[in-house]
Amino acid sequence: MKRSAEVERKTTETSVQVTLNLDGNGTASLDTGIAFLDHMLELMAVHGFMDLTVRAKGDIEVDFHHTVEDLGICLGQAINQALGDKKAIKRYGQASVPMDEALAMVVLDISNRPYLSYDVPLKTRVTGQFDVGLLNEFFRALVNNAGLTMHIQLEAGDDPHHSAEAIFKAFARAFDQASQKEERLTEVPSSKGIL
Repeated sequence: MKRSAEVERKTTETSVQVTLNLDGNGTASLDTGIAFLDHMLELMAVHGFMDLTVRAKGDIEVDFHHTVEDLGICLGQAINQALGDKKAIKRYGQASVPMDEALAMVVLDISNRPYLSYDVPLKTRVTGQFDVGLLNEFFRALVNNAGLTMHIQLEAGDDPHHSAEAIFKAFARAFDQASQKEERLTEVPSSKGIL
């Protein structure tokens, strides 16, 4: 069964289309109007072994907030749809990823109980024109719409670009681990019988 999804969202502030295949090979085609975010999403696709196509137009002349948040919403919805009934998945994932001086840890549970702990203390938050603080909004929207419990912790890092890269790569690795099929299971991985 193919684990893929297509999501479209149109508001007065943004227009976003996302196509996602969880069982891909890391192919990405991205055009969000925000070059830094395209870079992060490409890292996510490559290191999470997912195929991802994103097209977005937003009111980036105001700022990047609406586009970043709506991309998180759409990607979260696509993840939730692609996971389907969540039968026979591993459910939990954890990854620590270094990027030069930065070290990020992501631990997640495909639980259908949205929660985000985002512990990313950065002295400098801006890289180029992008405020890395917006990634909190991105991941909050993603977990709320994907039904994930997720803890993101930046354990070391001064450079906001390196820190963001480590976070996206760690998310990709942790999610890939959690979403993989568990051959010993036929039902959802829960003693309750439901996620």
